[in-house]
Amino acid sequence: MANKHEYQVDLTWKEGRKGEVCSPELSDTIQTATPPDFPQGIPNIWSPEHFLVAAVESCLMTTFLAIAENSKLDFISFKSKAIGKLDKVEGKFQMTEIILKPVLEISDENNAERAKRIIEKSEKACLISNSIKTKIILEPEIVIASVGV
Repeated sequence: MANKHEYQVDLTWKEGRKGEVCSPELSDTIQTATPPDFPQGIPNIWSPEHFLVAAVESCLMTTFLAIAENSKLDFISFKSKAIGKLDKVEGKFQMTEIILKPVLEISDENNAERAKRIIEKSEKACLISNSIKTKIILEPEIVIASVGV
């Protein structure tokens, strides 16, 4: 695998505080807008703030999937919730922290500590987290699947 990669994203302003994001590498187009917390913001549309939080969260998942596969960790499901906190720092808005709450379901309780370590390793290896100055807080939960009787 090469050490350098490029990912092109194209944006077109449509009207008001709304635009569309697409990529020649992908088939979907996504609307983006100023979030409703700000003047003239638009509800129910992905904002740059959502994209940033989603980038960190999806990077955790994809990194976890690679490390779990290489570690031969069997799991049933992976779900996650992420919360980005936007604050004013020295007069400028910035995402000060992102809390990641992955929930990993496994069948063998003997693998619980190992599974938690793999999630922690995944967060430390996440290239998006490593590319931003935002504080990342990881709160993993390991759930043991109930066996039907």
